[in-house]
Amino acid sequence: MTTVHFSQQRPRQLHRRNGNVRLLVPLIVFAAVALSAFGYVAYVLWPRWSAPRLDAPPLPITVAGVAFNLPPAAIRVAAQRRAGAQQRVDLVFLWPSLQPPDPESKPSALPTESAARVFMTIAAAGDTLAPADRALTIYPRHTAVEPLRGPGGLAVLAFRDGTPYAGEDLVYEPGTAGFLVRCTRGAGPVPATCLYDRRIDTADVVVRFPRDWLDDWHMVAATLDRLIASLRPPR
Repeated sequence: MTTVHFSQQRPRQLHRRNGNVRLLVPLIVFAAVALSAFGYVAYVLWPRWSAPRLDAPPLPITVAGVAFNLPPAAIRVAAQRRAGAQQRVDLVFLWPSLQPPDPESKPSALPTESAARVFMTIAAAGDTLAPADRALTIYPRHTAVEPLRGPGGLAVLAFRDGTPYAGEDLVYEPGTAGFLVRCTRGAGPVPATCLYDRRIDTADVVVRFPRDWLDDWHMVAATLDRLIASLRPPR
């Protein structure tokens, strides 16, 4: 009895299995067709643009509604090398020529004067305070009481340990609202750097440069201001 029962069940199982396979085939074909159609639609509708040549003229780019003309060779991120509105743009320039670097060259681990670079970020200001306002309202809560004398007659206020700016200094020209930078102190092989902030309407321009350049900060400030001005469209 057991043998007869087993022989009757096996054809039924095979029949069910074959039926399931026949049902799966059209489903697989339908899924493949649907996926191909979706891929075609995505290809047609996906925004595309051709990357400009690195030696092309400056690109008209707006950040937070502020207009800039930015040389493609200076833009560090390939996806940012396009005209139009962007949230952020990262750039690099040779110092002191302020020219974009050769895209084929690589920065030296120990840069010489001719290979020195400055790095710039342009981003939407959002609801953050302007640099001058931060110096008046936020930074005093976190700095030491008395400044020290810095290079070129600058004043240096150390940020206290345990604050958001621990390990940094506020360096500024005493008695004026002019030159002001926030600088790291450097640690081990990492060189100290400074951040030079400028607010242009609703966009923030931040330039990073080596702290030891502060010995000639008048020249540095004038050159950075000239660089920032050169990236704005003519009035």
